[in-house]
Amino acid sequence: MTAKPLVGVIGITEAKDQERQMAFEVGKLIGAMGLSLVCGGLGGVMEEASRGCSQAGGIVIGLLPGDDAKAANDYVTYVIPTNLGHSRNTLIAHAAGLLVSIGTGYGTLSEVAIALKLGKKVLSYRSWDVQGVIPCQTLQEIQNILTESYGDRSTKSLLFEEKKS
Repeated sequence: MTAKPLVGVIGITEAKDQERQMAFEVGKLIGAMGLSLVCGGLGGVMEEASRGCSQAGGIVIGLLPGDDAKAANDYVTYVIPTNLGHSRNTLIAHAAGLLVSIGTGYGTLSEVAIALKLGKKVLSYRSWDVQGVIPCQTLQEIQNILTESYGDRSTKSLLFEEKKS
């Protein structure tokens, strides 16, 4: 059996409504493509990405900063309480083959920096503009890069519709 690639979704707990919606759609895309999601397992961007992935039938791994598994959001499939605080950001960057950054928190920036240092591909979905990060303005751009990275995968007829601005 081949392991499903892990896609990291990184972002802040105190997310704005637009960031939460973006995270939900990214999570849904990941799940619909038959990929698995790894995140910090808490609220905000992490919860919405988890919800989207879970609703699309995907697997969600939550690497929690604390030692209480009950702190995970309701959509995490596998909870891993690390008790490492912000150091768990390093685990997320190592575990994911590719990361999608949403929002501009400093914890998110640390994950971006670690992932880039490790040579990982980082997509910025209206997030940090840092050298080495690939800016994406649409879900279609993210889907194209995921397809380039992991091959053409089922998207269950793309469970989302791109919103026109």
